[in-house]
Amino acid sequence: MFSSRFHWDFHQNRLTQMLAEKRRAGSPILDLTESNPTHAGLAYPPETMRAFDNPRALDYQPAPAGAQEAREAVAAYYKSGGHEVDASRILLTASTSEAYAYLFKLLANPGDNVLVPRPSYPLFDYLAAMDSVEVRQYPLAYHGAWTIDIEGVAAAITNRTRAIVVVHPNNPTGSYVKRAELDALVRLCAERELALISDEVFYDYGFAPDPHRAGTLAGVTGCLAFAMSGLSKIAGLPQMKLGWIAVSGPADLRAEAFEKLEWIADTYLSVSTPVQCAAEALLRAGEQVQMQIRERCATHLSQAREALTGSCANILAVEGGWYITVQVPRVRSEEEWTLELLARENVLVQPGFFYDFASEAYLVVSLLTAPEVFREGIARLRRQLDGA
Repeated sequence: MFSSRFHWDFHQNRLTQMLAEKRRAGSPILDLTESNPTHAGLAYPPETMRAFDNPRALDYQPAPAGAQEAREAVAAYYKSGGHEVDASRILLTASTSEAYAYLFKLLANPGDNVLVPRPSYPLFDYLAAMDSVEVRQYPLAYHGAWTIDIEGVAAAITNRTRAIVVVHPNNPTGSYVKRAELDALVRLCAERELALISDEVFYDYGFAPDPHRAGTLAGVTGCLAFAMSGLSKIAGLPQMKLGWIAVSGPADLRAEAFEKLEWIADTYLSVSTPVQCAAEALLRAGEQVQMQIRERCATHLSQAREALTGSCANILAVEGGWYITVQVPRVRSEEEWTLELLARENVLVQPGFFYDFASEAYLVVSLLTAPEVFREGIARLRRQLDGA
């Protein structure tokens, strides 16, 4: 009766089951997986809600690419970071998830495939399947730092590949695309007539400057490219539902792609008028939230390194984002590590297999967690490690 798109096992895994049992029993859980900024104890400026006190929000003027003033606000965001992106190249969406859906519709026929990094956020399989598109993985290699395996990317391409996805910086590894890697990917895409898609939601959260780091892919000229971001991470406002696609590349391809994206967007008309009217003010107010997040993540990274120094664990190199990857001994599986940590210490972390790490054993911890929860949770993680 139902679509074959729904081919996943919907049963809860053991970690989810134990977490539910703990919460039913009233156990106080130290959640080191928190990724929702609105639950992280941040101070949102009053201007955030005042941004919606705008009578123009009652006037519905549908525009497939989004309201001009909102697109100009996004262009101003790029300019504040030193990047010139004309508003005419920006198309608004309700989220980056919707942006992926638009791009898969634009670029791929049913049965075509896109290349995505491994490890990375597990949403790709679901988003692609909803558009009858297949996912093929290319490896990220770790040798004291994360790099894109360009030869692995080339080897993963088939005659049905339509795009290469990069996450800049990657979630959860926190690794940015480097300039040399971007040059190689652009050449590869131009030669194979592929599009390059860049998910840049964590782009502003680097821990330190790096001259080798690539800028936003909104400035790519050598191949058709799409850079995506949104208020969810930039302003810490996932509930406001405003994202975008910045289209770049050769002028003819860029123009055709944008025209077709407008047709797709016109079919759904999903971005609400109020959030578009508020976009400029939300981006401006979000700078204060972003500063808090950067300071918190930097502080928690330092605390985690100090807490785990001398233990049997190792925090892998991380350049940005909200997460750290903790390598733990392979004396037990990732599932066993996470289950024991939750059972004995009431601490929740994510196992590496949630992000499809190629080997074990890794635990993924959010740096966004409230300070008091993070300090105690990391201390309990250290205690569990010492008892291993």
